[in-house]
Amino acid sequence: MPTTAAPPVGIVGLGQLGGSLAAALVAAGREVRGWDVDPAAREAAAARGVAVTRGLAGVVVLAVPLPAMATALDGVDVDPAATVTDLGSVKGPVLASVGAALGSRFVGGHPMCGTERSGHEATDPGLFRGARWALCLEPGTELPRWLRAAEVALAAGAEVVPVTAAEHDDAVAAVSHVPHLLAAALAAAAGEAGPLALALAAGSFRDGTRVIGSDPAFVTAMVEGNAGPTAAALDRVRAQLARPWPELVAAGHAVRTAVPGRRTVRVPLDRAALLALGRAGGAVTRRLAAFVEGWVPGP
Repeated sequence: MPTTAAPPVGIVGLGQLGGSLAAALVAAGREVRGWDVDPAAREAAAARGVAVTRGLAGVVVLAVPLPAMATALDGVDVDPAATVTDLGSVKGPVLASVGAALGSRFVGGHPMCGTERSGHEATDPGLFRGARWALCLEPGTELPRWLRAAEVALAAGAEVVPVTAAEHDDAVAAVSHVPHLLAAALAAAAGEAGPLALALAAGSFRDGTRVIGSDPAFVTAMVEGNAGPTAAALDRVRAQLARPWPELVAAGHAVRTAVPGRRTVRVPLDRAALLALGRAGGAVTRRLAAFVEGWVPGP
């Protein structure tokens, strides 16, 4: 699949994620257009070099909250040939709504980055640098469209992880959605311990509760949108807490401090090969004409 000139990128939603992506792509030399219902977000994006318009083409990115995903394109003029992707933290429900409406034009995506802040004031052009960006490769996904979405993620500085929607939702339940619930539980339990405990809280409490500073509506939509995998992952955490504490501490320490090496690989432009890369814990770092370059854990 030969490479061709990079198409424009249209972004619907110019808050933290959408605004940061727009800023990163402008810095990378991509043509970026965007729209947001908030005039302040539109004004801030325009100041960063984004062409503010309802007319979007090329690769269109939905950077809106999960509850708004199904109606994100209402009132926006999207080129019928455009590839549409999203930044939602849960992929199954988005595939069932947006994917069902757009068919093979849709490629689900989720960059594993962000902070507890929100809105266009939280824009950071370096937000995606070095981050993993899950990009769904379903049986009906058109590979050229998947590659176009991957090029957007790579241009923003991310590394692309090929996954299916179901694999993504199972994985992020363990490493993102349950941590939000644990942060909520830790903060609530400390609150019950009283003002002295909160006054003595330091680094471990701050780090363990940081993510629950996010908008509660965002967190609720995320965990409820992925309820099944999140419940299963939470059961695994409960089972770990039932272990003898020395065993638990040692096991957790071993996982957290392991530093696997990286082995560079080249992967053909083939769905099975790309998914094998993602399942091995690897990622794509560069698009070439007939294959992609990336890495997998190794010596």
